[in-house]
Amino acid sequence: MLRRILVFGLIAGLVEGIPLFSMTLWLPNHSLTLVEEMAIGYTVMLISLSTVFIAIKRRRDEDLGGIIGFWQALLLGLAISFIASLFYVAAWEAAVDIGHIDFAGGYARQVIAEQKAKGISAEALAKLITEMNAFKAEYANPFYRLSEAFSEMFPVGVLVSLISAGLLCNHRFLPVRRS
Repeated sequence: MLRRILVFGLIAGLVEGIPLFSMTLWLPNHSLTLVEEMAIGYTVMLISLSTVFIAIKRRRDEDLGGIIGFWQALLLGLAISFIASLFYVAAWEAAVDIGHIDFAGGYARQVIAEQKAKGISAEALAKLITEMNAFKAEYANPFYRLSEAFSEMFPVGVLVSLISAGLLCNHRFLPVRRS
């Protein structure tokens, strides 16, 4: 089972990490809106984490004769999601470092510009600028930055693992085809 966790975690990590790395380097000036970036990012996460479903199904069908318990399936999915999330963090850190990208500064400028365009009041703008400056200071701390990146992907992995385990613990859902 450890081999399956590592293989599927590696696949999910590469499927997520390579586009993240590429997008971070090729779109450093936030040429997309935050909503567009998030939509693309979470779509790629879901695609990469489809490996969780595949791994649980293979474990159930090939190793366990078509029956898997919810907790065993969930733990398998969480382990794969953990490995994939580590790849996500590594890809993000590598891209930001190699590209010399000031993510926090760019993010803060973009949020402030979007709010100005919406006609935010002077007091609300001052408060937002203070919040963004605090965010930039926090983001400079590597422990904060790494945990922030990990917390972007791992919760999606938890959700995918829960859904996959819930579906696949029912032996009648996509049953084994015997020849």
